[in-house]
Amino acid sequence: MDVQYLDALKALAEPNRLKLFWLLIHVDQKVTVAEAMDVTGESQYNVSRNLKMLFKAKLLTQERCGKWVYYTLANQELAHWQSLVESVKQLPKEQFLDVTSRCRLRLEMRVNGECVVGPNSEQWLEVKDTLIGQ
Repeated sequence: MDVQYLDALKALAEPNRLKLFWLLIHVDQKVTVAEAMDVTGESQYNVSRNLKMLFKAKLLTQERCGKWVYYTLANQELAHWQSLVESVKQLPKEQFLDVTSRCRLRLEMRVNGECVVGPNSEQWLEVKDTLIGQ
């Protein structure tokens, strides 16, 4: 039995981790803990733990760049792993509209494709308030 695959299934069974994984599939960009915190509204501890569990389950890769650790989708070569990713990709978008729009706004705050704003910054709160006011 593929223990790593079972770990991936267990990781995706938790709603917040599933949400993070779905976002990484659909935004097709690397994401920092700070960005994920702002998008999900979760604490640093919870977001870090959830991303780390997805990483340990071999669903994500991580890369350090300066003070940030970026998480992105792991390249899956085996068919059953590809099917798992495709299954999550096909979940109804309506369930993720709020986090998707927040994620796109948060990623637009990058400079030259890199995160430059920490979590819960004044800049993010202004952008988020604009989104809510619409």
